[in-house]
Amino acid sequence: MITVVVPARNEAGRIATVLQNLGTLPVDHIIVVANGSKDATMREILQLRLPKLQIIYFNDCLGIDVPRAIGAKVAVSLGSDVIAFVDGDMVGTFNENLMELIDGVLLKHIDVALTNCYPSPPRHIERYNPTFQWRLNLNKELGLEKKVGLATPAHGPHAVSRRLLETIPFRELAIPPVVLALARVHKLKIDVATTIPHYRLGSSIKNQIHTNKIIDTIVGDCLEAIALFHNQPRTRQWQNTTYTGYHSDRRFDLLELFLNEDGPS
Repeated sequence: MITVVVPARNEAGRIATVLQNLGTLPVDHIIVVANGSKDATMREILQLRLPKLQIIYFNDCLGIDVPRAIGAKVAVSLGSDVIAFVDGDMVGTFNENLMELIDGVLLKHIDVALTNCYPSPPRHIERYNPTFQWRLNLNKELGLEKKVGLATPAHGPHAVSRRLLETIPFRELAIPPVVLALARVHKLKIDVATTIPHYRLGSSIKNQIHTNKIIDTIVGDCLEAIALFHNQPRTRQWQNTTYTGYHSDRRFDLLELFLNEDGPS
């Protein structure tokens, strides 16, 4: 059984395209985790009437990545063998790539099937972006650099196996780099299964404030993942700076409530 999980918050004008693209795939379930939207996102989702669609609705914003953990929990409860994740703003056309991710899990027995979003080296100015530096630092620490390069579950569609979700706590999916670290700790298979250049994802363009907070979020996530991998206290600090970004907006309280009660409050 194959399930695609789609987090969606304030994606009016985009979510319909994303779900219509996914609706043509040979998958069993499409789970939208709609949370905290103040626009027409829900109306656009409901108007589609997709037969494969299930909606998990939260009035509150769950924060970045937390919806993945929610969707994964529901997918496993439905009996899914592979769960793919696609953000609700990715309007690009890459269904063939999604099938490569899914086949990577089903046929190649990959537990974390990643997308290479940078088939060409990042431009000179981008190489000094802390996001790239720390993604590479994490992959080096995990012994994955030669295999996956800059690939990460924090960027681009990816897929995971049921085995992974039966091995690590659902809660950890809310911090994507931690998933890589835990997969390595448990000797699960991690690999790149497809290539989608970043521009083809069709992600919405955000402002500089958002970009800066995303950088801090991912740097902090990578630091936490590295600490966990080395069996050290989980920290988001490096050289007297704590990298929080959007991490403080992640509603782990609502996630724990959902995981414990098998349903949103």
